[in-house]
Amino acid sequence: MKTWTVLPRRFYQRHPTEVAPELLNKLLVRDDGRAGRIVEVEAYAGDQDPAAHSYRGMTARTATMFGEAGHLYVYFSYGMHWGSNAVCGDVGQGWGVLLRALEPVAGLALIREARPAIKRDRDLASGPGRLSQAMGISKALDGADLVRNDRGICIVSDGVQPPGDPLVGPRIGISKAIDFPWRWSVRDHSHVSKRATMSSAG
Repeated sequence: MKTWTVLPRRFYQRHPTEVAPELLNKLLVRDDGRAGRIVEVEAYAGDQDPAAHSYRGMTARTATMFGEAGHLYVYFSYGMHWGSNAVCGDVGQGWGVLLRALEPVAGLALIREARPAIKRDRDLASGPGRLSQAMGISKALDGADLVRNDRGICIVSDGVQPPGDPLVGPRIGISKAIDFPWRWSVRDHSHVSKRATMSSAG
């Protein structure tokens, strides 16, 4: 059995466009046994990025994004679902990486219980709302410290390296900065969300 190593604070203390592709193939882990391999991510960069929630400065909703790197920023989207983000950079920058899709690798019974209407495992966590529901993430986890396994959630490495040839393309579901190539995914992975055209990183 492979050893899991929690990602250190310094991993997150960089620009989200550096952190995001390196989060691919890491594991999002819950203390109830659920775990999923991260296969799709998007970067958001504060006042550099009109599509970021933090673009116009800190609000009650976005306060976690402006805090210490390595925490989880959770937000409610479209009045329907929760989005999950790893905070990046320095305090005050409002940077983060949206976790867009996972491949469930452990605790499948609990994940399926959280997503009872889903017939195919590939659809259990393919999209930010599905991911949050599958992993039991809600506003109660906003601000959780991923480095300290705070509130039973962390991101770890099991030794699987990020892909050398990820697909890169525009982010999904935004109306500003739509040309930023800040979405990365594991090439040809069945659990990646299917919308939007992506290209080779090379």
